[in-house]
Amino acid sequence: MTVHEITQPISTPIPAPITPVPSISATDVDDQHLIQRVGAGDAQALEVLYDRYATVVYRMAFRILKQREQSEEVVQEVFWRVWRRSSSFERERGRVAQWIFGIAHNLCIDEMRRMKVRPNPVYDDETHPVIQQLVDEHVDVPATALANEQRRVIKDAIAVLPVAQRECIELAYFGGLSHQEIADQLSRPLGTIKTRVRLGLQKLATILSASDRYSYE
Repeated sequence: MTVHEITQPISTPIPAPITPVPSISATDVDDQHLIQRVGAGDAQALEVLYDRYATVVYRMAFRILKQREQSEEVVQEVFWRVWRRSSSFERERGRVAQWIFGIAHNLCIDEMRRMKVRPNPVYDDETHPVIQQLVDEHVDVPATALANEQRRVIKDAIAVLPVAQRECIELAYFGGLSHQEIADQLSRPLGTIKTRVRLGLQKLATILSASDRYSYE
């Protein structure tokens, strides 16, 4: 399925923009403005979002599902939902990328239930398990923290981090990106990304260790 196919009306037509919109490139418009244009029926804006995040969404889905076909289906379903539900996006509740990753994560959970597959947690005795997984770029992070309560605690902890640190942790945790991939995605030096991740992990370790709701068992 292509972006063109995603944007075709199914049962009810998508309202077209009232006034013509200028063309956009993949680099000159931020996500918040793009999602507003998607809500107005701008298929080109959806295509830009697709180009920005489809690869990350696919990598995230494949890390969880381990199936190429299902992962590709998740990508298409994610951006179909972005197209259909963009008008319901609330800027005050977070960033567009976080919203897209959340849609993808929930779809992967649903797909795993249909596949009747359960992830096997991987813990490290020397540190908090989630922190160890975030530090190790080769660990399958999303697939090792799928319990509902654990996800909620982790999301709550990530939400209180400074914006720059939170952005890097989200790309690592939800998107499964390496430090270099995060640097490329954010157009920042690799050293800056490593520092943000390190500081973010330190804060997360403190928050999660202090939480009585998290279980190591």
